[in-house]
Amino acid sequence: MARIEARILKGFRDYLPEVEGARLRMLDVVRGVFEGFGFGPLQTPAIEYADVLLGKYGEEGDKLLYRFRDNGDRDVALRYDLTVPLARLVGQYHGQMRWPFRRYQMAPVWRAEKPARGRFREFMQCDADVVGEADPRADAEIMMVGLSVLKALGVPDFVMRVNDRRVLDGVLDVVGVEAGTPRVLVLRTVDKLPKIGRDAVIAEIVAQVGLSVADCARLLDLLDRSLERVDQLGPLREALAESDVGKAGIDGLTELLATVSAAGFGGQVAIDLTIARGLDYYTSTIYETFLVGHEEYGSVMSGGRYDTLMDTFSGKATPAVGISLGVDRLLAALIELGLLATRPAPADLYFCLFDAADYGSVVQAATALRAHGLKVETALSPAKLGKQIQNASKRGYRYVAIAGAAEIAEGVVQIKDLTTGSQTERRLDAAAKWAPGLAFGVAGEQITPSGVSED
Repeated sequence: MARIEARILKGFRDYLPEVEGARLRMLDVVRGVFEGFGFGPLQTPAIEYADVLLGKYGEEGDKLLYRFRDNGDRDVALRYDLTVPLARLVGQYHGQMRWPFRRYQMAPVWRAEKPARGRFREFMQCDADVVGEADPRADAEIMMVGLSVLKALGVPDFVMRVNDRRVLDGVLDVVGVEAGTPRVLVLRTVDKLPKIGRDAVIAEIVAQVGLSVADCARLLDLLDRSLERVDQLGPLREALAESDVGKAGIDGLTELLATVSAAGFGGQVAIDLTIARGLDYYTSTIYETFLVGHEEYGSVMSGGRYDTLMDTFSGKATPAVGISLGVDRLLAALIELGLLATRPAPADLYFCLFDAADYGSVVQAATALRAHGLKVETALSPAKLGKQIQNASKRGYRYVAIAGAAEIAEGVVQIKDLTTGSQTERRLDAAAKWAPGLAFGVAGEQITPSGVSED
């Protein structure tokens, strides 16, 4: 067989065990928060008919679809996000659902966009949505779910920046941007403001829409205000006095932030009128979340309300609101910033093997420890103690178990802490007492079922 160069497509990545372990632990935390709010799991296919996805993300989004004809000559595409497949599912099973429908989904999506720092062409999204509830309390709860996820992950400082598409429509009314394609183009360009800056945004809008430089400047002056709180919205309300939709957006923002604040989450939320969200299906509330002081990583969590998307498939008015966590982007950021430890060792304890004849006894001892919650890797080839300890250390283990068949028959095992060099004898029949609270070595150090102490 001819030799093939080992390589990977640009924008894709492999997850080696130490990083994948961290990612899986992150996903466990996210899943726990979602289910803690009463959301149930859901999965949809990675591939959809192309017409299901097309036209939902705007012209630029459609260009990023991985689209092809399959072996049955069907026009198909890899999913771009988890929201449109959810809308398709709701349309398909509308009569069987219990309302409001609360679901979460954790799955990869694909976008053929230009790779950048923390941005990949294949990445994991974790979504939570409430479908069939129009009350703004649903918006507030979805936001609180997202904020709770970041708190549970130990993210030290973050802010969710919130806007309302109706406010943006009101501003566009005042400036005189026509409905339809011109507004879509303007909103997509405004959404680039943090990346390309004010002058570039104005130049792009002038070129694409034909708006004058003066009107572009007025547009950005209305949006790029130093607003963080609802009590600062007075001047904007006056500027939008002639726009009913704009005033409705301001009222919506006011009510939403009051609800979030009353629930104790106000400290992590701020108004940002430049948040536009490039996807076409958003109708009112929109938000993006950033790591404070590290905004260069971009938004790590975003979402909003999309009250008309479901109608495309069900033909029935079905309000919906959701949020999406970009796991891979957040994971990359937290690892680079030293806020999330990667642990090479896949288990809590490495069990040495000195004699091949002892393997059965070692497996029995390891099985007993696993029954009490510890993750145990057993050596498969016998070797001298020094070599096995060196191997365990290189693989990231802190603790090793040392015992031969005779010691195991007597029910004892030696536990060596490779960090401190200390060694302690433990009885296997007392494993229920020292796992999950296995305290040995330096005072205060522990092994638990969830992992070796990472100090």
